[in-house]
Amino acid sequence: MKQLEERILRDGQVLSNTVLKVDSFLTHQVDVALMKEIGQVLSNFFKDAGITKVVTIEASGIAPALYVAEALEVPMVFAKKSKNITMTEGILTTEVYSFTKQLTSQVSIAEKFLSDSDRILIVDDFLANGQATMGLIDIIEQAGASVESIAIVIEKSFQNGRQRLEEAGHKVVSLARIASLENGRLEFAPADV
Repeated sequence: MKQLEERILRDGQVLSNTVLKVDSFLTHQVDVALMKEIGQVLSNFFKDAGITKVVTIEASGIAPALYVAEALEVPMVFAKKSKNITMTEGILTTEVYSFTKQLTSQVSIAEKFLSDSDRILIVDDFLANGQATMGLIDIIEQAGASVESIAIVIEKSFQNGRQRLEEAGHKVVSLARIASLENGRLEFAPADV
């Protein structure tokens, strides 16, 4: 997605050979117009896939997932990183390691929001090592639902996330693919959309 790549080049900050900071439009402050465009692009791509729900993990995946769900006219469900007092029964959980936060969290979705008839599109802000997405897949499979595809806003293609997900039999679609962040230089790989 050319508009997204241009925004990454303009406002993204390369912090290291593995970390790209995009907090001015995606992971802290959200550019609503850009998220709406992302939602439209992904919904056009998946319009004939029979998606019944969009699933993401809190927090930075919520904005793009919400706009994709709105454009597809389906509900959006997000996995919570901490169980609150209202989550009292029927909870699906798994552990997820965060590359950015360098910690493992238990994430949960109330099982009443997923069913074995659901066809899920997972949407997330970043794909690095694939562990967050694998955690979501685990929860979705616990519910008996099927993962139709995985849509990523920014993929760090120099890490093994895509390979891990594809080896597990999942289709991955990324709007922007970062080939390298070496020596402070950002280089793109061809995107899927």
